[in-house]
Amino acid sequence: MATSARNLVILGSTGSIGRSTLEVVRFSEGALRPWALTAHQSFELLCQQATQFQVPYVVATDPVAARSWDWSLLPPCTKLLVGSEAVREVVAAAEVDMVVAAMVGSAGLAGTWAALDAGKPVALANKESLVMAGPLVMQLAAERGVPILPVDSEHSAIFQVLQAGRRDDLARIILTASGGPFRKYTLAEMHQVSVEQALSHPTWRMGKKISIDSATMMNKALEMIEARWLFDLPADQIDVVVHPQSIIHSMVEFRDGSMLAQMSPPDMKLPIQTALTWPSRLPSPARKMDLSQAWKLDFEPPDEERFPALALGREVAAAGGTAGCVLNAANEAAVASFLAKELSFMEIVPATRAVLANHSFESQPTLERLSELDTWARQEVSRWICH
Repeated sequence: MATSARNLVILGSTGSIGRSTLEVVRFSEGALRPWALTAHQSFELLCQQATQFQVPYVVATDPVAARSWDWSLLPPCTKLLVGSEAVREVVAAAEVDMVVAAMVGSAGLAGTWAALDAGKPVALANKESLVMAGPLVMQLAAERGVPILPVDSEHSAIFQVLQAGRRDDLARIILTASGGPFRKYTLAEMHQVSVEQALSHPTWRMGKKISIDSATMMNKALEMIEARWLFDLPADQIDVVVHPQSIIHSMVEFRDGSMLAQMSPPDMKLPIQTALTWPSRLPSPARKMDLSQAWKLDFEPPDEERFPALALGREVAAAGGTAGCVLNAANEAAVASFLAKELSFMEIVPATRAVLANHSFESQPTLERLSELDTWARQEVSRWICH
């Protein structure tokens, strides 16, 4: 890394990835510096972060909520900006070296797009940017000549392992999945699960939406689609295996049969730091493997009857076009309905599939068309629930 600090904009600094990113920043001893932080409504934590790191800018992306908050809690050195236009302003600033896209859901696409459009490298935790608009996002990154560095632990693992072999020798990539809280449940038991059970992940501590996605294995479906565009691979070269310990984060198989993996304890600080400091490898605050203790690594094929999201993700990865956007929006709406106890757990994926099947597929949509379909798909889930 350069000797001067690398200035970061962290989009979604109050979420789990954003908070872990700031832990990495704190550990970097000045090599990394938060230049701007954004939050939608968690303004108390945003003010605390601004005070701790003395950031020049914070952005409150919800103007209505921002008007009713006491911003006197911000330190004197920090300037407040409000609204989506302010996000575009801070990511484009000349002082910014990299943007961390840590927001959850489709709302993260706008910030990712703005950062790439401004010619900034992006550390991407917002998988929805590629699920919704993979070809458009990757094309923009290529046109601006800036990298997208993956933060998801699975895609970070693939990114790292691909350095060990020639692309022409690649046979397939294998994304590992913990299996979530219902890995050993029967179909009958899964029809009875509660919101509280679905939120209790055995390995990772995450936000509500991604915890539910892990429970349905929709997160792995979204990761398959993300990998399709990030690594420019056909869907039939992307597989999933269940690995409950979450020590091996993903694997690459080359055509000679060699299979290489990236291993570490489950701790998001490591893939975050890898993205922020690549190609350097610096001391990290993440947990380390303790090989003085016994370790057990299990693998099993996923059960697609109990977890039909996987087949759906494979279909959408192969289809491309508008399919990813509709899948993502319908799933977000269905998860929200489950959390509100309007849908049962086992209705999430069927509702998503039904909306996907009922949309008019387009192979080369514009960004504007994807925005329209995102709204449409959410409305369709509401109609599906009513029927």
